[in-house]
Amino acid sequence: MVEGHSVHRIATQHTRRLCGRSYKASSPNGRFAEGARLINGRSFSRIEAVGKNLFAFFAAAGQPDVVMHVHFGMSGRWSVEDAAKAAPAKDTTRLQLEGHGIVSSLSAMTVQHGGVEMFEKKRAELGEDPIRADADAEALWERVSRSKKTIGLLLMDQGFFAGVGNIYRAEILFVASVHPNTPGKALSRAEFDRVWAASVKLMRRGYEEGSILTVDKAEALALGRPGLRRWIYNSAKCGRCNGRVASWDVAGRTCYACAACQPLDPSESLEARLAQPAKLRVAELREALTAAGLDAGGKKAELAAAGESRAVEHVAEWEVGLDGAASGRISAGFLPVFHKFFIFCTLLLCIKIIQGRLLQASSGPGGLAGAEA
Repeated sequence: MVEGHSVHRIATQHTRRLCGRSYKASSPNGRFAEGARLINGRSFSRIEAVGKNLFAFFAAAGQPDVVMHVHFGMSGRWSVEDAAKAAPAKDTTRLQLEGHGIVSSLSAMTVQHGGVEMFEKKRAELGEDPIRADADAEALWERVSRSKKTIGLLLMDQGFFAGVGNIYRAEILFVASVHPNTPGKALSRAEFDRVWAASVKLMRRGYEEGSILTVDKAEALALGRPGLRRWIYNSAKCGRCNGRVASWDVAGRTCYACAACQPLDPSESLEARLAQPAKLRVAELREALTAAGLDAGGKKAELAAAGESRAVEHVAEWEVGLDGAASGRISAGFLPVFHKFFIFCTLLLCIKIIQGRLLQASSGPGGLAGAEA
């Protein structure tokens, strides 16, 4: 897929070479015949890039503009060549512009025409483009913070982040230290700001360099890997920590994450969440209760209540057997040292068991597959 930085580069190049002139327009393969007829002889007045979309405007005195919408798809191309050296049109060439000593040929997945209203409608459907100067990060935050979709899905949704493709998704989230499976509404403002800042930085670098380069040169040199271009995309090992990169399918596209550099919930340790069982996932609650030899059946509220009743830090009284007979209550502060030590070891064992399970889940495709919450 032609990603947003490349589309912006084409817009800049064609502004310089094509805009401000009129051309003879034709559709060699006949798939844009009506559009070519309307464009023919008009002045190519301007071109705009929004995400992965191009909008070319053709003007004529006293008449409404004709707008051509282009989406390149996986392998589209819009070339500009000297007329004397131009190659013949191909079967995929939808539009050809000729004049002023040049020939420009367009092949793309989508080429359609309409008026300014078409442009305005499609522009409204697209999200914020990190390369554009008019991008509104605040408006994007308002939408992302209300979404149940994961940030990995939202970055690929052109209605949210316009121009981001699969390579950029992997690299942006790595640079931002955010896990792809984090729901939008679970992102802190600081995390969102890091995602947006990385989007702007990396995509504008791609626009300037003409290639997706996501590793800062200084850090690549410091790591002793001056040729490192990307951190985790299509890689088995993390370029920064050398840990394993997990990959899994999300909506038909491969998603990537380094479990060490992009923890799913870096804000709270497992130990902190164990002290507040309501924050644990159902699987974690069952694991903790089972490890403690307690009933792990029931709904989350019941499991959490059971977990709360067994949280050592918050228990005021414990039931202990007295000589195998009737039970009595004594304050936890007066428990024998042996009982305190036994409770501590049991809780520590539970924590270690769950940590091992979570680490195994977060580093494997199966444990990372939950796209929406």
